[in-house]
Amino acid sequence: MPNRWILKSDPDTYGYEDLLRERETRWDGVRNNQALIHLRAMKAGDELLIYHSGEEKSVVGTARVKTGPYADPTEGDPKLVVVDLRVGKKLSRAVPLSELKARPEFADLGLVRISRLSVMPVSERQWKLLLEMARGG
Repeated sequence: MPNRWILKSDPDTYGYEDLLRERETRWDGVRNNQALIHLRAMKAGDELLIYHSGEEKSVVGTARVKTGPYADPTEGDPKLVVVDLRVGKKLSRAVPLSELKARPEFADLGLVRISRLSVMPVSERQWKLLLEMARGG
């Protein structure tokens, strides 16, 4: 069974619309040690939710890990890793962070607890509930 993750991105830098257009991308630029630990734990086939930070503050779409972690070819530091992603689907309704914070089921979600973290795991239960919320449920 694949793991599930949330990746945070500033839509002004690289947003979900960019991923929809390009279909695939290298997810790079992660520097936080905890986020790098999560990135190193990813495997091809893992499922992703993409969260837009900045003013939007919403989960907006899905993606899938295409390749597991490898050293960032643009950096000289082997500790800095990247993964390649393949686009999934745009959510029919973006799920704002405020709605997640209002639900006790998300109290331990990294997005709620440690909002600055750019890569974080999501439990299967939270994943299903979040997708339900995106469908308006």
